[in-house]
Amino acid sequence: MFMGEFHQRLDEKGRITIPVKMRNDLGENFIVTRGLDGCIFIYPKEEWQKIITQYKELPNTKETRTFLRAFLSCASEMNMDKQGRMNITSPLIEWASLNKEVVIIGVNERLEVWSKEIWENYLDESKESFSDIADKLFQTNMV
Repeated sequence: MFMGEFHQRLDEKGRITIPVKMRNDLGENFIVTRGLDGCIFIYPKEEWQKIITQYKELPNTKETRTFLRAFLSCASEMNMDKQGRMNITSPLIEWASLNKEVVIIGVNERLEVWSKEIWENYLDESKESFSDIADKLFQTNMV
């Protein structure tokens, strides 16, 4: 399970350092693709296979095709160098509006990479509704 928030820098070659505590769980090879809400998703290969299995069950509708095209067309298998850095492709840098300062967050089965500015705006905008969302998601006293 991935969790936590880590502030990193995107270097001039489009590389970010994956936090040490996340490297082992991510594995040697992993999948990077467009995420939702303006970020990048990073999945361990095992989790990616689960997602692909679920996608194969989706109906062949226009909505499904549109989503899969956007989600899968930018997906690629990546790995880290010896310093724990990974390259982010230009289309993904553009997709997530990444600049020098990025935030890597753990979200259960995946990592998300955000522009620091977009992440902070996202948190500010969702701050007011955080409690209401928790109430809707967790009908019992889990939180």
